[in-house]
Amino acid sequence: MRRAFRWTAIATVRGRIEPLLQIHVVLTLYAPIIPETASSEIDVRAAILHVQWRGQMTTFSAGSPINRREFLRHSGRSAGAVALGAGALLQGCQSLPSMPEPEVRPTLKIPHNMDVADALLTAGAAELDLGSYASRGWGYDATLPGPTLRARVGERARIGLLNQLAEETTIHWHGMVVPTSMDGHPADAVPPGAGYTYDYPIVQRAAMNWYHPHPHGGTGRQIWRGLAGALIVEDPIAEQGLPSGDREIPLLLRDGLLDGSGQLEYRRRNSGMVGDFPLVNGVPYPSITLAPALHRFRLLNAANARVFRLGTSNATRLILIGNDGGLLEQPLELDTIELGPAERVDVLIDLSDHATGTTMALRCHRAGWDLLGMRIAGERDRETVTPSAFSPIPRLSVGPDTQRRTFRFEGHRRINGREYRMDEVDFRVPMGETEIWEFESSGGAPHPVHVHGAHFQVMSRSGGRGRVFPWEQGWKDTVLLEDRERVEIAIRFDTYSGVYLLHCHKLEHEDAGMMLNFEVT
Repeated sequence: MRRAFRWTAIATVRGRIEPLLQIHVVLTLYAPIIPETASSEIDVRAAILHVQWRGQMTTFSAGSPINRREFLRHSGRSAGAVALGAGALLQGCQSLPSMPEPEVRPTLKIPHNMDVADALLTAGAAELDLGSYASRGWGYDATLPGPTLRARVGERARIGLLNQLAEETTIHWHGMVVPTSMDGHPADAVPPGAGYTYDYPIVQRAAMNWYHPHPHGGTGRQIWRGLAGALIVEDPIAEQGLPSGDREIPLLLRDGLLDGSGQLEYRRRNSGMVGDFPLVNGVPYPSITLAPALHRFRLLNAANARVFRLGTSNATRLILIGNDGGLLEQPLELDTIELGPAERVDVLIDLSDHATGTTMALRCHRAGWDLLGMRIAGERDRETVTPSAFSPIPRLSVGPDTQRRTFRFEGHRRINGREYRMDEVDFRVPMGETEIWEFESSGGAPHPVHVHGAHFQVMSRSGGRGRVFPWEQGWKDTVLLEDRERVEIAIRFDTYSGVYLLHCHKLEHEDAGMMLNFEVT
C-alpha cells in the first residue's frame, strides 16, 4: 500500500493527492473492524489517482487486492498511528517536502563572473532548473541567482539596471558603502521598462557582499522569485595565500517551496516566508567534486527568513576567516556557524587529508538538510597551508559619554512603535561620531538587523544566547537578534551623508513596515 503513495513527482501532485490520502486514512481507521480472515480483502485497485501535469497523465496505482494483514503492514498502521487520528496523519503527510532529495544529486552551478566596471543587469524572467523540468521565476540576466559581480578595492563600479519586470524594482548593494542615491532606496524605485545606472567607487575592505531588490512592500517576493546575486570585493594583497580560482566557491544558500504545479511559490506570512527544501546557487540538493586540498567557501544566507546552522556531516571543522565586513584578525576553527538572513561568512575547509572517494556534506543542522554533497577526488595537495593571521581591525572607541540609541523590534512590523513611512526621516546621525545602538527583541524574532551606509562592531549580547559569537567579530552590517535578546553595536558613519535605512532583514517584516529612515548629516 505504501508504494501507492510514493511521490514520484511530488512537486507537481502534492496539491492533488489529498483525496487518495483521505481514502488511506479512512481505511486505516476502520481496519480494526475488518474481519481477520484470508478472504476479507480490501479491493483498492479502484483507488487510482489521475493527475494532469503539463499535458501528461500521471497514474498512481494501488495494485492488486490485499488482505487485512497485508494492508495493515503496508499502511504502517500502529496503535500510535490510530491514536493520532485522520487530521494528524494528513498533517504529517503534508510535511513532506515539495521537492524531495533526489537519488542522484545534480551538479552545483557556479554563477559566471562579471566585472563591475561596465556591467548591465536585466531584471526579468528566469527559470529554476529542477532536473526533469524548469520552474518559472525571476532573475538577473535570466539566471537564478544572478552573475557574481567582482571588483577590486579602489576601483569604480558602473552597473546598469534594466527593469523588464511588470513592477518597479531597485538594486540595493548590500554591504557596500555607497552614496545614498546609489543605495537602491525604495524611494528611488525604477519603473517597469525603465533603467538606472549605479555609479560609485569601491571604498571598503575586501569582502563578499550581495545585491538584491529593495522596493517597499515587494522585496520579499522579488528576492524569493530569484532576484539576488553575489558582489565580491577583492584585495590581492590582503588575501594573498588564500585559495582562489576553482578552489574559491561562492555559495548562496536559501530555501524554496513549490506549488501543486511545480512552480516556485511565494506565500507572504507575518512570521516570514520559509520553504521546505534547500537551494544552493539556485540548485536543489547539489553536489560537487573537490580535490583533496584547502578550499575557500564564501557563504551567504540569501533566504527570506530561515536561519542556517552550518557544519559538516563528518565533523570536518570550518576554519572561519571572515564575515560581512571582510577578513578577521585570526582564523578560528569551529564545528558550527549560525547565519541569519543576509549574513555572510568566509570559511576554509581543509580536505587535504581526505582520501579519494570520501563523501561528505555541508549540513544545516537546524533543518537537517545536507545542503551540498561533496565527493573528494584527485591528487592530494601537500602544499596546503592555512594562513595564521590577517589584517588588524581597529576598535571603535566608546565611553560613558557616547551617544546611545535604542531600537525595539516589535512583533512583525514595528520599530519603537513606528511603521515605515518612506517620506519621513525618523532620526538623524552626525557624520564622523561613534554611537552605541541597542537592538532589543520584543516578539516576532528572529530579527536579522541590517544597517545601510556603514559597517559596525558587535559589542555585547545579553539575554537569549547571551554572548557575542566568533562570526560576529570584526566588521558587520547585519546581526541576528533572537527572542529576549539585547545586542549593543558601535557604529560610525564617516563616508557619505544622506538618507539610509535601518531594518529587519526578515524580508516579510521589512515589507510590513519594520524599517526606519535615518539621515547622516
